[in-house]
Amino acid sequence: MEQWTRREDERLLTGRGRFVADIEVPGCLDAAFVRSGVAHGVLRGVDCASAREVPGVVGAWSSADLSEPGPPGTAASGFQGLPAVPYTLLAGLSTEEAVAGREWPALARDRVRYVGEAVAVVLGEDRYRAEDGAAAVSVRVDPLPAAVTAGAAATDSVQLFDGLSNTVFRGEAGRPIDDSVWRRAAVVVEGRYRQQLLLPSPMECRTILAVPEGDRLTVWSGHQMPHRLRRELAALLGWPVDRVRVVVPDTGGAFGSKSAAWPEFVVVAHLAVRLGRPVRWIEDRLESMTAAPRGRGQDQRVRLAADAEGRLLAYELEVEADVGAYPHLGAGLPMQTARMATGPYVTPQVHATVRSVLTNTMVTYPYRGAGRPEAAIALERAMDQMARELAIEPAELRRRNFIPPHHFPYRTPTGRCYDSGNYAAALDLALETLDYPGWRAEQARRRTDPDALPLGIGLSCYVERSGGEPGGLHEFGGVEAAADGTVLVRCGAAPAGQGHETVFPALVAEALGVDPGRVRLVEGDTDEQPEGMGSFGSRSAQVAGAMLRHAAQLLLDEARERAARLWSVPTEAVDWSDGAARLVRGGSPAIELAELVRATGPLRVDDRFEAGMAFPFGAHAAVAEVDPELGTVRLLRVVAVDDCGVQLDPVIVRGQAFGSAVQGIGQALYEGIPHRDDGVPLLASGLLDYLLPTFTEVPAIEVRDTCTPGPGTPLGAKGAGESGCIGTPAAVVNAVVDALRIADPDLLQMPLTPDVVWRAARAPKLVEAAR
Repeated sequence: MEQWTRREDERLLTGRGRFVADIEVPGCLDAAFVRSGVAHGVLRGVDCASAREVPGVVGAWSSADLSEPGPPGTAASGFQGLPAVPYTLLAGLSTEEAVAGREWPALARDRVRYVGEAVAVVLGEDRYRAEDGAAAVSVRVDPLPAAVTAGAAATDSVQLFDGLSNTVFRGEAGRPIDDSVWRRAAVVVEGRYRQQLLLPSPMECRTILAVPEGDRLTVWSGHQMPHRLRRELAALLGWPVDRVRVVVPDTGGAFGSKSAAWPEFVVVAHLAVRLGRPVRWIEDRLESMTAAPRGRGQDQRVRLAADAEGRLLAYELEVEADVGAYPHLGAGLPMQTARMATGPYVTPQVHATVRSVLTNTMVTYPYRGAGRPEAAIALERAMDQMARELAIEPAELRRRNFIPPHHFPYRTPTGRCYDSGNYAAALDLALETLDYPGWRAEQARRRTDPDALPLGIGLSCYVERSGGEPGGLHEFGGVEAAADGTVLVRCGAAPAGQGHETVFPALVAEALGVDPGRVRLVEGDTDEQPEGMGSFGSRSAQVAGAMLRHAAQLLLDEARERAARLWSVPTEAVDWSDGAARLVRGGSPAIELAELVRATGPLRVDDRFEAGMAFPFGAHAAVAEVDPELGTVRLLRVVAVDDCGVQLDPVIVRGQAFGSAVQGIGQALYEGIPHRDDGVPLLASGLLDYLLPTFTEVPAIEVRDTCTPGPGTPLGAKGAGESGCIGTPAAVVNAVVDALRIADPDLLQMPLTPDVVWRAARAPKLVEAAR
C-alpha cells in the first residue's frame, strides 16, 4: 500500500505530547503507596497516624481504614469497604475454582503475598509530600516462609492461601502420546528450559488520574483497553457504565502491562469518589520494577522424537508456570504456549500440559508475545538439539518438517487452525540475507584457529497467533463525513505507540478517495466511542483496521444510495471514485462527499466488525561470537524475516519488528528478575540491576519480510507487533550453543549472562567434542 508520513512523530519528538502526568487539574491530589518489603507474612498492623501529621498530607489509609462506608451525603456513602481487584481470566479457566478464596485486595488485608504489595496509600498536595507521608507509615509484618519458584510452590508446603492449593489451573492441548512412539524413534532429545520472569519496561510506567465531575467520574490513563477499564471501575463503584468516562491520552508504550484495573487504580478511583477530589497516581521506575506485572515465568520440559531421516514423530511439552501471588489473566496464559507448541512443523503427535502455580512474586501477566515466545523457544532449542544428534544441518532439518504451503488451512494436533503460510520462503530469505554459507565457512575456519573466538549461528522458525481468540476478534467504530469536507473516524482501539494516528486515517482516506489530511481519528475515549475492545495481541491492523475499512465501505454504500436518490436513478447506476459519486454511464456531474452531506444531511455509520484468527510467522537468524574466558557474548548479526500478510505501512511494521527484536535480545542475554530465597527481588538499584539492551549492545539487525496474505480479514493483514520477542530469543541462544558446542541444553538458561556462559564453557564432560 501507499507509504504515509507518520503524524505522531513531530508532536512526540518535540516534547509536545500530552501524557497523564502532563494533565493539570485544579485541586488534584497525588497518591503514594506504602508497599510491603516482605514477600510473605502476616500483616499485624498498619499505622497511618504519623503520616496524617506530615505537612501537605491530606489523608492516609490502610485497608482497615477504608472498611467503613464513606461520609454521609457523598457519592461514596454507600461503599462497604475498598473493593477487591477485578479479575479477567482466559477462556477455559474457571473463575470460581481459581479465584474463590484467593481474591486480590486493593490494599493488603491480614497477609502480604509479594514484595511491593500495597498496604497503605497516602494522598498529598503533590507527590513529594505524599512520599514524605508514606515514609511515616508504620507497618508490622510477621514473616512467613516464601515460595519463590513454581516448583517449590507446587508442593504446597508453603500455602499462599490457607487450606487452598497453590496450583490454580491445569490444562492440556493435543492428546497423550503412546510410549511406543518414543521407543521406535531413531532419536529422542530431551531438555529443560527456564523462561525467566521479565519486566515489560515501557518508557512510561502505569498512570491514572481520576476526576469526579458531578455524578460522573472521568479517568485519564495510559491504558490499552479503555472500555474494559470503564466497565471494571463502574462495577467496583456500583455505577452504570455511562457514569464513568475513560480517556487515553498519549501513552509511552505498554507491551501488555497496561490492560487491567490494577490495585492502585482501584484505590485511586475509590478515593477520588470518596473525597470528591481529583486523585492521580504516576508510577515511578523503581516502583514499577517492584510492583508492576511480570511476563513469561515458565519452567518447561520437552521431549522430541524423529526418525532416522529427521522427520518429526512426536513432541511433548510440559509447562509449570509461575503466575505470581494471585490468579489473574496470567493463570490461563500458558495455554497459549500449549496451543502453539506445534510451531511451523508437521508433527503427527503433539501433547502439551500446563500447570499454573501461585508464588510469592508479583502477578505474571501477558507481555509482548504472551505465551508464543515460550512455545517457540522450547521447540526451536529442541530442533537444534535434534539436528546435532542426527548430524543434519539445522536449516535442512527444519525444511524437511515444514507444513507445506498447499496444506493450508492446516489444523494442528493442538487444535489451532493455521490460516496461510510459506515457511520455507521465510527461512530461505533469512539464510540468504544472513549469508549463511559464508558464516558457516568462517565458523569452520575459526575452529581450526586456536586463537580465534568461537562463532555460532542460530536459527529460529516460529508461528504465532494474532488478533485474539474466537469471541474476541471484533472491534467497534465508525466513520462520519462532515459538510466542510472533513471526515471523523472513531475507533474502539487505543494508541500506545503503534502508529494508529497515521495508519487509520490514511486507511479510511484511501477507501473514500479523499486526502488523508482531511481525516481525523478519535480513539481512546469512551464518551466519543461508547464500545470498544482495545489494543492488544497485535490486533490493530488485522481487526481494528479491517473494521475501519468495513465502516468506510458502509459509508460509501450510503453515499451512493443518497446520490442515486438525488439523481432519481437506481443505486446500481452510481459508482464512487476519486472521492465523489458518479453515474456509471456518465451524463451527470460528480458530487463530492462534502457536497453530498450539505445536500442530504449528516452522514455517519457505526458498526461492529469481526475478523478471523491469523497466524503470522517468520524465520530469525543470529551470529554470535563468544569469549569463553570472559563469558561474554557479542552478537555480530541478527536477521529477522517476518510474514504479517499485507503491510498497511511498511515503515511502521519495520519499526515494530526492530523494536521487538531488541526486546528478544534482552530476554536472551540480559533481562531477568532474580529473587532471594525469602522472595525479595534483587532489583534495589533499579535499572542498574535489571539490564536492558542499549544502543551499545544492539547489533546490526536486518529486517526483511515475505507476504502471505491472511484470508481472515479483507485487508489481508496479520499481526506485526510481537515477532521479534517470539523469533529472536531462540536464534540468539542457539547461536551461543552452536559456538560452544554444548551437548547438555540445561547448561545454558536465559539470560545468558557472562556467569552462565563462563560456567557452561567450563563443563568439559558436557561439552560436545568437535565433529
